[in-house]
Amino acid sequence: MSHEQEIAAPASVIARSSDNGDAVVASIVPEARRMDFLPTKFGLTSMLKVETSIFAWMERLCPAYAGGYWNFVELSNDGAYMVPSGAESFDICVEGNGFDGRVSADAAGIIATAFALNGLIWQGHDRLAEKYEQLLAYISHHPDQVAIRRALD
Repeated sequence: MSHEQEIAAPASVIARSSDNGDAVVASIVPEARRMDFLPTKFGLTSMLKVETSIFAWMERLCPAYAGGYWNFVELSNDGAYMVPSGAESFDICVEGNGFDGRVSADAAGIIATAFALNGLIWQGHDRLAEKYEQLLAYISHHPDQVAIRRALD
């Protein structure tokens, strides 16, 4: 089984609508393009900070998370996020706002990525603000948008 098949959602491509009516499509990055994903989406100077911050946020949000393979997901609006594989869902707890619930692996990845991007923006990585906004546009029509927004609130 390839890593692309291990993820529960998105299967390989999910289409969503953005606020302006244009479709935002999420696609798992194929193995042949994985090496280019982080530098292309987040830039050479920020890519490692983004990746390690996403891992750290997942560990903070999900005490049962113990590392593993992550799928890279690119959005047609030039956004991106990462999704942990190996489980269909994760129990997420956000101490700052009281969110405590089980979400899909896809939603967990979006939540961890959003927290990571937001934190890095506050640290002065202003270039990531656009990536954060692109991810928020995708969340607006995600099937798990209510849980994602509650976790991020």
